[in-house]
Amino acid sequence: MYSICGFPKSKFRKNSKKSLNLKLTNKLHKINKGEEKMKVCIPTTENGGIDDFVGQHFGRVPTYTIVDLDTNEVTVIPNTGEHMGGAGLPPEFISKTGTHVMLCSGLGPRAVHLFEEAGIDVFVGAQGTVRDVIEAWRQGRLMEATDENACKEHRDH
Repeated sequence: MYSICGFPKSKFRKNSKKSLNLKLTNKLHKINKGEEKMKVCIPTTENGGIDDFVGQHFGRVPTYTIVDLDTNEVTVIPNTGEHMGGAGLPPEFISKTGTHVMLCSGLGPRAVHLFEEAGIDVFVGAQGTVRDVIEAWRQGRLMEATDENACKEHRDH
């Protein structure tokens, strides 16, 4: 079975396969040349870290855990978004960390679009610890976020 970055090709939206393939090919080329590393970000419930749990409300989690899959370096950043009394939106400050992929339980269509604009791929359906979520993503068990599977009501994410 053909896969993209370890994911079954069937997991990707049909209308975006060509652009997604090009984007991933360019990203992997930079990674292989050492110009860029693969980083994933997961919204976390407490202090963050590899053994913390994925938060169920994307915008209201206290922390985001970023894992560099090449070096296994773990970085935890606080949620400084407007939901937490700060300024800005999570896609804005997460994009500044060099994150390539967001793995979460779910999020709304606005956040999906903001991440897409920032060049960050989003996958939903994450459960368990950060470690569990990364393994599920590698095995292709998470779904690419779309308008169809985005949370429709604020309380859903």
